[in-house]
Amino acid sequence: MAFFKKLKDRLFKSSSRLEDGLDAIVEEGGEEDSLASAETAPEQDSSETIPATQPEPQSEPEPDAETGPAPELERTSAPEPSPAPEPPIETPREPLAERSEETSAPQPQPAELRVEEAAEAGAAAKPGLLGRLLGRKDRGPVVRRVLDDDMLEQLEELLITADMGVDTALRVTANMAEGRMGKKLSTQEIKELLAQEIARIMEPVARPMPLYPKTPQVVLVVGVNGSGKTTTIGKLASQFKAAGKQVVIAAGDTFRAAAVEQLQIWGDRAGVPVLTAPEGSDPASLAFDAMEKAQADGADLLMIDTAGRLQNRQDLMEELAKIVRVIRKKDESAPHNTLLVLDATTGQNALSQVQTFQKLADVSGLVMTKLDGTAKGGVLVALADKFGLPIHAIGVGEQIDDLAPFDPEEFAAALTGIDKD
Repeated sequence: MAFFKKLKDRLFKSSSRLEDGLDAIVEEGGEEDSLASAETAPEQDSSETIPATQPEPQSEPEPDAETGPAPELERTSAPEPSPAPEPPIETPREPLAERSEETSAPQPQPAELRVEEAAEAGAAAKPGLLGRLLGRKDRGPVVRRVLDDDMLEQLEELLITADMGVDTALRVTANMAEGRMGKKLSTQEIKELLAQEIARIMEPVARPMPLYPKTPQVVLVVGVNGSGKTTTIGKLASQFKAAGKQVVIAAGDTFRAAAVEQLQIWGDRAGVPVLTAPEGSDPASLAFDAMEKAQADGADLLMIDTAGRLQNRQDLMEELAKIVRVIRKKDESAPHNTLLVLDATTGQNALSQVQTFQKLADVSGLVMTKLDGTAKGGVLVALADKFGLPIHAIGVGEQIDDLAPFDPEEFAAALTGIDKD
């Protein structure tokens, strides 16, 4: 959960863009609705018979009820003030949730508060529910809008602006609308449906990098300039070393002295040897020598860095193909893993990068970096939907623990701004 908190905090740009867009869509054609109309929500059946206002608050069996272990019920245990104008409600939310606070909504009286929290308690007991009414510190009537063709079109446009791509956006909204056309939905309900669809698309591709018994296992790391290859190699090597693997790094970016120095720093930090060659030398020769060295040392993993290259530069891409050919002279099954490192800030351009590198280097898995620097994190959903390549890890910063295995449910919750219990 520690990485999820970091992911949710650092995906602030993406999630706030989606959240603001959903708010605008629902409010544009929606209307305030009492809690009694919550039957439109897919998982809010327990709130159907509870009125929006309850004249006899003392009859509600809600404070500290044994059926309400969810965090939301803890707020009802606070002493209820007498007719105080606006009793403060302490809600320890994450920074993303605080982004969506609406101070303009009317503040309900304590009787209304207990009724809605009782409804939340019943809903929270259902499996798979991800945080009801995230970030809504106000407890006024919920704005809902009828799901119709016009609303679907607006949702599609919003997902496209989040770099989810046209095809994926259409597929996601169609699945969200199935069986729900004509029903009233709130922003929170739409967010939950969206998170479910994103997680469903990404579940099949969330797989860690496979490890094989044959040694040394050759891991070739490729990508365009500035995508974060060198840092990713350093983090992965350090994590594998901590897991008990003997790792060797080959600094195959022989054209950029800074890349070699950066890898050497990571190698010193992790206790991993880094093999280098003179600046400007043939990277394919270095890769061949590194394989011999790793084999002689009995290394488990050989991670080969490569120079950044644009997918539209044929000469540079041919050089990468040469590295692969030379590696296979030593071991015809190598490289055993070819990781393509993608920069999330490049948006839809990541799709063309995958297509090109997959042809030349037979990409086996993806690592997405810099998700903390973009407001369009939806590109990862488009990649999963179009290519189906395994997503091994995602990065949200420069520290070693800022690279972690990809979890589809955590990513979907962070992208849409939902709390994940």
